[in-house]
Amino acid sequence: MRIERYDFGHIVIEGQSYRSDVILLPDRVIPNWRREQGHSLSPYDLQDVVQAQEQVDTLIVGTGAYGMMDVPSETRCYLQEQGIQVIIRRTGSAVEEYNRRRVDQPVAAALHLTC
Repeated sequence: MRIERYDFGHIVIEGQSYRSDVILLPDRVIPNWRREQGHSLSPYDLQDVVQAQEQVDTLIVGTGAYGMMDVPSETRCYLQEQGIQVIIRRTGSAVEEYNRRRVDQPVAAALHLTC
């Protein structure tokens, strides 16, 4: 799946427009993605990614336009223990990284679209 456009609070994926946070897996988009603790990413928030680990070896996390979402070391360690490499960027850079990698490798993205 290709991300066609990202602006603060808005993303277009394969022609479909979303105005809330999303998770992208190789075979689908999970819209309206919510986290247990708002701006802190927990292992629980990424269960869909972990369940798809046979399809995914890398997760790109978009922490928001201004990088306000925290990815605690506990969450990073949890994903690594599951065999998933984690790349953390502000969402604009995360979108670019996702589009670059999606062609050659099984990659997922968890994107916070606002702050």
